[in-house]
Amino acid sequence: MRWSDYYLPTLKENPREAEAQSHKLMIRAGLIRKLAAGTYSYLPFGLKALNNVESIIRQAMSEKGALEVFLPALHPLEIWQKTGRDVTLIDDVGYSFIDRHGNKMVLGPTHEEIITALIQGEVKSYKQMPLILYQIQSKFRDEPRPRFGVIRSKEFIMKDAYSFDVDEKSLNESYKKMQEAYCQIMDKCGLDYIMVEADPGMMGGKESAEFMVISDSGEDMIVHCFGCGYAASLEAAPCVGGELKKKDKVLKIEVIDTPGKSTVEDVARALKIPEANLIKTLIYKADDSFVAVLMRGDKRINETKLSRVLNAQHLKLANDSEIEDVTGGPVGFSGPVKLKGVKIIADFLVEHMSNAVTGANKADKHFTNVNINKDFKVNLFCDLRYIDVDDVCPKCHKKIEIKRTMEVGHIFKLGTKYTDSLNAKFLDENGKEHLIIMGCYGIGVNRVLAAIIELNHDDRGIVWPQEIAPFKAQILLLDESKEAVSIADDLYGELSFEGFDVLYDDRNAQAGVKFKDADLIGIPLQIIIGSRGLKKGNIEIKYRGSNKKDEIAIKNAASKLKKILTM
Repeated sequence: MRWSDYYLPTLKENPREAEAQSHKLMIRAGLIRKLAAGTYSYLPFGLKALNNVESIIRQAMSEKGALEVFLPALHPLEIWQKTGRDVTLIDDVGYSFIDRHGNKMVLGPTHEEIITALIQGEVKSYKQMPLILYQIQSKFRDEPRPRFGVIRSKEFIMKDAYSFDVDEKSLNESYKKMQEAYCQIMDKCGLDYIMVEADPGMMGGKESAEFMVISDSGEDMIVHCFGCGYAASLEAAPCVGGELKKKDKVLKIEVIDTPGKSTVEDVARALKIPEANLIKTLIYKADDSFVAVLMRGDKRINETKLSRVLNAQHLKLANDSEIEDVTGGPVGFSGPVKLKGVKIIADFLVEHMSNAVTGANKADKHFTNVNINKDFKVNLFCDLRYIDVDDVCPKCHKKIEIKRTMEVGHIFKLGTKYTDSLNAKFLDENGKEHLIIMGCYGIGVNRVLAAIIELNHDDRGIVWPQEIAPFKAQILLLDESKEAVSIADDLYGELSFEGFDVLYDDRNAQAGVKFKDADLIGIPLQIIIGSRGLKKGNIEIKYRGSNKKDEIAIKNAASKLKKILTM
């Protein structure tokens, strides 16, 4: 492709709204353009890179026996109502509307319900399974805070695969196939990734794993063990017990004045004590019931863990009026002492505290010297907090680190969550009816592309891995002489005829502009035709990844370049 015939608008400066390096470079190098918050157009250069990612995905899926389908993006809301995700997902981030016929419709944020409805009337016998179907399609989610370009957007492209099996053993085999395929995809895309234990979240099921790429632009955090290599998302990582320290002598509870001190930080500062000496009491509404949750003052509550403990479909912090109704006091002064009518659960760390400070359920009042069993009772102790760097590995008890990451893939063992709701059953060899067992496997195609750029760039621009590069080589014509033009034209024609995808920069522009653009767009091999090399009968080649340079004779340049490009 000649640059003069191509649509590849590059920018010298970083766009103001872009934060992540991938976002900056995707705009500057002419891959995407913003239409509105969270929505982007792909230009020809970006689409070629995106198509290369999709080709790698399709190849890996095909090798594992998965079959491609294409499902509707427009869904009747009633299908979502059958699984209850009209409330847990559509009401939260979905796009819904009523069409001209009065039908309630949804723009698909994901397709578990739709694929299950498809196979429900088709897959009736154990002989039809195992079966893995997948698609690559746009999804729609009304993200409250779209950011980082295509990393967190409202319209995005996903590869979602679904397995259908007769039993847990068969599901495990399908899950392993997809796990292997994902590793193959990540490797071929040149991604340095970590597979971590994860919480299934809104998808449901008992087991899941995320494929994470270490990135400063990521929105997720993982825990990683220096010793055994254990890795998990912060939502899923268990904390190992509590601090088994000797308790202090139990003192008499007292009420103290704390005017205007409603936060852990303010109370600890006023009393000149560590935040770890406070018990914070959080009032949650779990479905239709209220619960008081106790945490050590210096720790963060993990709502994913709390939701699992309570088996709650809907979980949220109580509002100001609800807190006052439950505790009798205003927000910021809640405590467990004399708290009635609600279940009290506490993180394991609270069990080992003594002479703690809590809210007194009265404005501007706190209790000191509060002790469990003497001053209040706890219904349940459990793991409710986020793991942090002060903790140890839950597997080997060695030192851990916390890393910022970007999720690019997620696999789930769904079990019968969706087949039960949508009545998808099969007959076994004895004619007995069973629910089909499902797995789900997603890859964020846009995110993979962004992650590749996050991991493969320098201060001059993108450095594409060979498999993803929109073009495999770029010819830079720096001399307008007839000889130079003839050599460049011949070389471009011969390489193109042999099937090599080459970008030919034939623009009437200064050498400095062409070099800067070449480094910005990051094509792996730069073929430089200029007066300096021509005087010696050579052309220069530069490898974008290493910046290594070579010179090859013009007379056999085509054959040598073919060998380089096929390596």
